Amino acid sequence: MQTTIKNNSKSNTEHSHSALIALFALVGMGITAAMGTVSLFSDNVILSSMLFISSVVYFVGYYTYKKYDNIKLCSIIIIYSLYTLMFYLVFTGGVENTGPLWVFIVAPVSVFIHGLKRGLFDIALFLCITSIIMFVPFDSVYQASYTTEFKLRLIYSFLTVTFLSALYEYSREQSYNHTLELSKKYQQLANVDPLTQLSNRRDALEILKHEQNRLTRNCESLSVMVCDVDHFKKVNDQFGHNAGDAVLIELSNIFSEVIRHQDKVARWGGEEFLFILPQTSVNNAAVIAEKIRSIVEQHTFSFEEQKIQVTVSIGIDQFRESQNIDEVISSADQHLYHAKNAGRNQVSPKVQIDRSIGEINRDRASS
Repeated sequence: MQTTIKNNSKSNTEHSHSALIALFALVGMGITAAMGTVSLFSDNVILSSMLFISSVVYFVGYYTYKKYDNIKLCSIIIIYSLYTLMFYLVFTGGVENTGPLWVFIVAPVSVFIHGLKRGLFDIALFLCITSIIMFVPFDSVYQASYTTEFKLRLIYSFLTVTFLSALYEYSREQSYNHTLELSKKYQQLANVDPLTQLSNRRDALEILKHEQNRLTRNCESLSVMVCDVDHFKKVNDQFGHNAGDAVLIELSNIFSEVIRHQDKVARWGGEEFLFILPQTSVNNAAVIAEKIRSIVEQHTFSFEEQKIQVTVSIGIDQFRESQNIDEVISSADQHLYHAKNAGRNQVSPKVQIDRSIGEINRDRASS
């Protein structure tokens, strides 16, 4: 459950990031189209053509995201078409040699779209190519001429904007990671029992809802077991509450080792535990319950050189189509009370089992 929530948090963040990239593609398309129109009326056909081509490319990037949900390809189209347009503006000078002034949008866009490390690498490559264009003369009538002071100040200013953009992106990433960690901690407080580190009652109910939905779809068996420590009050009275807590922690470790990875054990309340057993019939659950009961009975708990013996009683029930979660747990509770009234340290109901524990375990392991 914690992993699911963490993934949902990341998914929401990635969705917001993707939406902003798509928005940038739309804005870029509109701005370049508008500038292309202005250039066309100014009789600058070549610049106008480049701007219209850029506008179309931005539209393709946006369409790629909307049609195919491919944000990675959309990002590549946007960022490298932006670089190409910037190279053209630096090379030709744009309108009255003001083209290089647009390069300042490269740094923030790069680190936002590709992240800090990849963004800085792209910026370094962009700066190298831009410097070559400005400082190396080409045999072309279209190459703009800039003074050395302008070129140096442009690079210094660009590096300053890059530093500020990188600093902002680093702070944003740190803030996001910190928020994610806080979210995980709060979620753990909400869904994990602080003593045993097992799922708590709230988390167990969410897992049961999920398993019940899967049961409805796939027609699989699903059993629950309610386990209670016998005479636990005597343990607290005789050895102290710290000893009782130590017993509960050690019991939790035993339970976690016995069950499969797809099973779930939760602290249901006090000294009660709830086992959720997907793909397990009531007969198979009875075998597992008897195995748990036997292991606990034979186990010696230790606390500050004191030896403690406890037993458990377990009630079992299996989901049926007409039952809801409360009804199944209530039925398992009734079986638990029956086990208590019958003398404790036993499993109820006593179902007919004509297969060995080893066979049941092999079936459960392969499912």
